[in-house]
Amino acid sequence: MEWSIQEIAKKAGTTSRTLRHYGERGLLEPSRIGANGYRYYDQAALVRLQRILLLRELGLSLPAIAEVLAGQRDTSAALRTHLALLEQERERIGRQIASVRTTLHKTEEGEELMAEEVFDGFDHTRYEEEVSERWGRDAYEKGDRWWRSLGDAQKKAFMAEQDGIARAFGRAAREGLAADSDEVQAIARRQVTWLSTTTTPSREYLIGLGRMYVDDPRFTANYDRHGEGTALLVRDAMRVYAERNL
Repeated sequence: MEWSIQEIAKKAGTTSRTLRHYGERGLLEPSRIGANGYRYYDQAALVRLQRILLLRELGLSLPAIAEVLAGQRDTSAALRTHLALLEQERERIGRQIASVRTTLHKTEEGEELMAEEVFDGFDHTRYEEEVSERWGRDAYEKGDRWWRSLGDAQKKAFMAEQDGIARAFGRAAREGLAADSDEVQAIARRQVTWLSTTTTPSREYLIGLGRMYVDDPRFTANYDRHGEGTALLVRDAMRVYAERNL
């Protein structure tokens, strides 16, 4: 069974122009092109489009999506990964909604707030297993102890600095600045300084971390919300910085 480009665009809530653009970028080729020049898509193309749309909703740029698709040949495994990410995000957002509702209710009623209630759903420890696997248990425990030692104002300042760095990378990406330019390398230096608060970044660490910003949809989404291609720029900028300075 196959569908025309107009049918797919309508069912997917997008446009024929967008689907053609995906084709031009090598993301979604039609199954065939009819004698009338119309594009037609089969079931495999539909599944691939679903993956593209899921990754877009996670905030990935088109170049990042191309890299993800190229690295995930097993469609079933890729869809299981998407499903797991969506379920994790649903659970996290559900906890945040409940937390905000509790805060609103207690604030309006003049009741005492509990820190555990206020920050439920904002738990950095959900990355415990992943950090331990990537960089060792000691790295996680050291970072966890440091984070717990901070007061609320210090935590906010720390995250605000990272947000400022991400925004700076986003502006650089929108302006088309090169990863090895002085402007972008200055931002990379800020990133390394920020990372140095909790660890001593090595060349391998920086390059690996930068690669993860593109390979992991969660991190890509965090950067690319500041502009398409931001995560790619961060990855390349960190590699250049590491090779030049470490």
